[in-house]
Amino acid sequence: MYLSRRKLLAGLGAVALTTALSASYSHDGTSAELSGMPPVHYVETNGIRMAVYEAGTGPTIVLLHGFPELAYSWRNQISALADAGYHVIAPDLRGYGRTDRPAAVEDYDLANLTRDLVGLLDELDIERAVWMGHDWGGILAWQMALFHEERTLGVISITTPFIPHWHYWLHPEQLNGLAPAGFSPDPTIDPVAQMRQIYSPDMYVLMIQDGEEADRLLSHDPARSFRTMVRKDVIAPADYFGLPAEYRQMAFFTPLGQPEAQMLGEEILNADDLSYFASSFEETGFTPALNWYRNLSRNWKAGLNVDQIVRVPSLMITAENDVAFTPGMAEGMDEHVPDLETVLIEGAGHWTLYEKPDEVSAAAISWLDRRIAQ
Repeated sequence: MYLSRRKLLAGLGAVALTTALSASYSHDGTSAELSGMPPVHYVETNGIRMAVYEAGTGPTIVLLHGFPELAYSWRNQISALADAGYHVIAPDLRGYGRTDRPAAVEDYDLANLTRDLVGLLDELDIERAVWMGHDWGGILAWQMALFHEERTLGVISITTPFIPHWHYWLHPEQLNGLAPAGFSPDPTIDPVAQMRQIYSPDMYVLMIQDGEEADRLLSHDPARSFRTMVRKDVIAPADYFGLPAEYRQMAFFTPLGQPEAQMLGEEILNADDLSYFASSFEETGFTPALNWYRNLSRNWKAGLNVDQIVRVPSLMITAENDVAFTPGMAEGMDEHVPDLETVLIEGAGHWTLYEKPDEVSAAAISWLDRRIAQ
């Protein structure tokens, strides 16, 4: 189906439309401006209270944010999708924002994360949804298709490819020149154990596994953390993969202990967005979000006997300059995702939702109109 002029303009006009969805409230439900978002309401699901933002009518699209983000990360997509004829739901996921934050690490495993979303659909009397995710939200979207296919209309993942058995950090493109001779990723072996053979303890995923230093660094000054992490034009993938192995250890939290003047690239978030993200994480801390990573081994084990084929229509939106999840990591995905389309967002890095919001909306709407609306 060809993309109508009306819906193309809806996708490209997201920024202009967001002001119509402004609401006033703060994290505790009192008053503060949160531009571009529908009013918050709460859903009881899987033993937690989840904060949810809804707009529009039509087929349901659930927007799943990444780390360290919030439902607010989708503020530029919500109105575009709603205006294009879709029912949009953007939750603060477990451990984030206004949603509950259970104490135990295992409360953040895949079983709980997916049951939260099934319960969300149940409470809103929705049979099936398209799961649209970025970063960790993309991982969760793919897992919904594996573990809860009956509740899944389709998947849209932004930057995060489908990699079977949680071996994202062991992808051959990331390991180029890093792995010892003879090393080959093995899906039958715990991915964290394999990562320890490749990376230094400063590698961000391993740092999260090995104590609370990552929690401390991130929480010391949340505004500084966002200024440091959410950046663009830091290094091109071609240049990154040309660096010696010791400079490709994904030590993403190390810069938090260095002077800001040494930071490469440019900040992305404007003052209002930075203030909102920082104030939210000042209230919640980063530990609940980091606990998602602390369940990698548990999640890998849970999927060992699960067929790693995604059998729903899927869209993979890659970002040209993403070093963490390069476009090359999506090559060959059709072996595990047979009904797959891929779109490249040129000039964007990992934080595609902020760098190229209109292009993301337009790509999603084009695919949804052709594969879901009919």
